[in-house]
Amino acid sequence: MNNIRVGFGYDVHVFAPNRELWLGGIKIEYFLGLSGHSDADVLIHALCDALLGAANLRDIGFHFPDTANEFKNIDSKILLKRTMSLIREKGYEFGNADCTVCAEAPKLNQHIPAMQECLSGVMHVEADSISIKATTSEKVGFVGRKEGMAAYATALIYKV
Repeated sequence: MNNIRVGFGYDVHVFAPNRELWLGGIKIEYFLGLSGHSDADVLIHALCDALLGAANLRDIGFHFPDTANEFKNIDSKILLKRTMSLIREKGYEFGNADCTVCAEAPKLNQHIPAMQECLSGVMHVEADSISIKATTSEKVGFVGRKEGMAAYATALIYKV
């Protein structure tokens, strides 16, 4: 029964001026970026947590702590690549992921195909195996007040 495993990831970052907005591995033109120790790619962070959780490898903060200078302003694609190495070293392969980004702005639908292509390249998987959806919070909560973004991800991995 341990041949197929599912993991769940969640991440949140607040908006900040004078930062680039990186999401799903691509730069999105917007007047605000997300605040964080790394590039604050909330989607990649949620996906990493889902993958690590599925393999019972703890979480992104355990492997890539925000107290370590080596991860300061790091491109989150590097963290995703390392996460994929960790799950593969444990004998797992990626099945699929279903991700949701919650943001009032900017509008993200037009960027989803580019995000899928970028992530699939980093992970060495088919773009069709990475579902990305965008939604709002209907103006409720910190996302609804345009204070930041949240992302959720589920990932399926299987024993090779």
